[in-house]
Amino acid sequence: MRHTIGVSCKWTTVFALLSSLLLLVTPAVAVKEHDFKKCHQSGFCQRNRAYADAAEAQSSTWASPYNIIHDSISFDNGQLKATILKTINPNGDTERFPLTISFHKSGTARVGVDEEKRQNKDITLRHDSQARKERYNEAGSWVLVGGVELDPEARLSHQDESQVNVNYGPDSNHEAVVRLSPFEVDFRRDGASQVKFNDRGLFNMEHWRQKVDNPEPKEGDDDQSTWWDEKFGGNTDTKPRGPESVALDISFPGYEHVYGIPEHTGSLSLKQTRGGEGNHEDPYRLFNSDVFEYVLDSPMTLYGAIPFMQAHRKGSTVGVFWLNAAETWIDIIKSKDSTNPLSLGKGKTSTHTHWMSESGILDVFVFLGPTPRDLTMQYGELTGYTAMPQEFAVAYHQCRWNYISDDDVKDVDRRFDKFKIPYDVIWLDLEYTDDRKYFTWQPDMFADPISMGEQLASHGRNLVVLIDPHIKKVDGWAPSKELIAQKLAVNNKDNEMYEGWCWPGASNWIDCFNPKAIEWWKTLFQYDSFKGTMENTFIWNDMNEPSVFNGPEASMPRDNMHFGGWEHRDIHNLNGLTFHNATFQGMLSRKKGELRRPFILTRSFYSGSQRLGAMWTGDNQAEWGHLEASLPMVLNQGIAGFPFAGADVGGFFGNPEKDLLTRWYQTGIFYPFFRAHAHIDSRRREPYLLGEPYTEIVTQAIRLRYALLPAWYTAFYQANVDGSPIVRPMFWTHPDEEAGFAIDDQLFVGSTGLLAKPIVQQGKESTDIWIPDDEVYYDYFSYEVKKTQKGKHLTVAAPLDSIPLLMRGGHVIPRRDIPRRSAAMMRFDDYTLVATVSKAGTAEGELYVDDGDSFDYEHGQYIHRTFALQDGAFTSIDAEGRDTKAIKAGTWLQQMENVKVDKIVIVGAPASWDSAKALVQSEGESWTTSMQYHKADNGRAAFVTIGRVGARIGHDFTVKPNL
Repeated sequence: MRHTIGVSCKWTTVFALLSSLLLLVTPAVAVKEHDFKKCHQSGFCQRNRAYADAAEAQSSTWASPYNIIHDSISFDNGQLKATILKTINPNGDTERFPLTISFHKSGTARVGVDEEKRQNKDITLRHDSQARKERYNEAGSWVLVGGVELDPEARLSHQDESQVNVNYGPDSNHEAVVRLSPFEVDFRRDGASQVKFNDRGLFNMEHWRQKVDNPEPKEGDDDQSTWWDEKFGGNTDTKPRGPESVALDISFPGYEHVYGIPEHTGSLSLKQTRGGEGNHEDPYRLFNSDVFEYVLDSPMTLYGAIPFMQAHRKGSTVGVFWLNAAETWIDIIKSKDSTNPLSLGKGKTSTHTHWMSESGILDVFVFLGPTPRDLTMQYGELTGYTAMPQEFAVAYHQCRWNYISDDDVKDVDRRFDKFKIPYDVIWLDLEYTDDRKYFTWQPDMFADPISMGEQLASHGRNLVVLIDPHIKKVDGWAPSKELIAQKLAVNNKDNEMYEGWCWPGASNWIDCFNPKAIEWWKTLFQYDSFKGTMENTFIWNDMNEPSVFNGPEASMPRDNMHFGGWEHRDIHNLNGLTFHNATFQGMLSRKKGELRRPFILTRSFYSGSQRLGAMWTGDNQAEWGHLEASLPMVLNQGIAGFPFAGADVGGFFGNPEKDLLTRWYQTGIFYPFFRAHAHIDSRRREPYLLGEPYTEIVTQAIRLRYALLPAWYTAFYQANVDGSPIVRPMFWTHPDEEAGFAIDDQLFVGSTGLLAKPIVQQGKESTDIWIPDDEVYYDYFSYEVKKTQKGKHLTVAAPLDSIPLLMRGGHVIPRRDIPRRSAAMMRFDDYTLVATVSKAGTAEGELYVDDGDSFDYEHGQYIHRTFALQDGAFTSIDAEGRDTKAIKAGTWLQQMENVKVDKIVIVGAPASWDSAKALVQSEGESWTTSMQYHKADNGRAAFVTIGRVGARIGHDFTVKPNL
């Protein structure tokens, strides 16, 4: 939510204060690309790009000045240690950099380089700074949760004066070749190079040096203009440690496509960044920022940062994770590899990347795959898998800035019911608070929040309210008073409490790196403290980049000080995660004895944020281009380990035309996080206001999401256990089909075989769906057998009232078909199982279900079934081979004993299923039920409907024709 400063809100007085600030602060409506740095305006980025240019210009003679001291090498228990010596001038002066390469049981490797002088605190700080002297090395404590156990089977297979070889990984088929002079690492799998560090000689750690005032300029000297101080947008950043950037070139030989490093707009397959037709001029930037009305197809920074990149080619996927929380830029260039001069450029394409961070240590993980699934699983093992959400969170959310009163909320709730449109959550933006003080209610417009919450709860619905990290500085308000008294806020460079401006006016920012601040923050969410909240109240964390209206690049000064003496520059990209984490801890402790899964949406994020909740793509616009851009953005979040992602349906800014809004709903039902949102200046656009035929079309789209909630929830479960994306791009599901590697406008939903390609362009009434394999595909709605060909496009008609959605043969899709007002109202409905018969005559699928609220699933309180259609029978067994009779059922599992399979639909059913009755066998009993067989007709597949089946969903059963 990046709002407009000058908007009038009649029940608040804060804008009277803000109006005076407008003389000093650029209004949000003016924030464009020039308000954020380009590489040439970022001192360390410009320096490292110049370093790369110099190396390129001297390619025949260039030699990296970093060399490993041979006698410093040691290897023990899966870890190699050495010292890198950097030659810093023609006189032969050097600096020392400790190197550690760790080889893990998980198959990953980790390369770390620190700076000895800073590590030993043997430096002098300027400006009387009280900052830490070391390079920041604590990102791992916030991000890593596993996967770093050293591999004692890793072995030193070769060592001489020029290189060291280490074999590691599964069956020891991974190898790291560490070259000493210059320092390089070549990561190989099965003897072939996959990832190379410093093979272009761009590794650079800016060593500490004493500042010399008014130095005599010498020819060839580095540009020192941004070493000690840097100006941008009228702000000055003091740098008490001087220049301390870290950069490394990472090459992927033979890989043309690279993905990941969100958050940016643009294609899923990342573009080159050194100019040329269709390419970017600037590197991709990771510096979490409040970017108002962001630009499409751009490498400029957005709200979150995940420095995880994957490289993919037919038969192989590899990747790197750059664990650094400072501002980071990534250049990408691609080149043809051709050792044969007669090959006429037909060699493989390699991708060369150049990573540059402002501060911190070098800390990089290497993944050698070989599949996309291997990478997402290993990355999730390191940083955590997606949190298992509340069931309601997977359903539809209704939001705008702002619902103006508790009566307004109640009215919206009633009108959704009147028009029979399901929804699960209504959201309150900024204006619900009393004078922009979080944890309060505006006393006139939200005089009775409990009655509001109770009405929602009576329908199984929930409320989400906004809580931001800035605390209004005001006398007499307990949170402000306590924050200041207990010194729990971020400090400025002089180590005094930092004061900036955000929605409340003058504000202080909680420092969630401080454990005491987290403990204090937790107390504010208790029901007795945050009066008016209930068990169905959940939280939205916004503006946590952090957004500061009068700060540099609309954020916090980099020389601000955080807990532990770290400068803000060191931890900037982690800031949103730490605030998200503090809120998560608060939601876990609202009431003694109550332990329920939190739901918290965040705008700012980093690697590991996926453990805490959901994200959305920020303040988009009600334009077709933003609708189109949302799909690759959401897909990229999924493969980068944070799949609980969505975009504001309808666009945050502006007033979407009805066709656009309709198409956006038809797209939004395929976002894992499905929420409509709108700016305060936008007209009301709840679905029931659209009028016919639009209201009915949107209603049917939302109902489709609800019918498929069992499939969506199962996909979330898969993400929770192994990191699988919830919505999956073609390269991930079909990693050997080269024509699909750059496709980012269609997706598979989990493992269901549902292939969707929403209409995202104005006026289009048909679309071309790329078919990735030789399997049969059926239309979801009509069961029409599509005439498909592997690697070719299928044209599908898609008038405004239809959604291009295919079912791939070979899957079983769980549904609940009775329309209800909310997910909670469906909780104990019976199931429909839809089997799509493959060319081989089989189908398989799974269902995961738990109480959707508590952590009881961690203690066996869940149902997990595997379905199969083969050998003339449809079967259900426990997916994990558990003896379900031996599980002591809690309350929810007892209630699920009454939930049964209502219908089974077999699409593409063979003639062997042509029978009037089906035989059902379950729990030692047998019975027959009706079965209706429909022969293939005019392009439609034969299908059979079996019902009522009557077998309990949590127990084994078999269904077959009663011939």
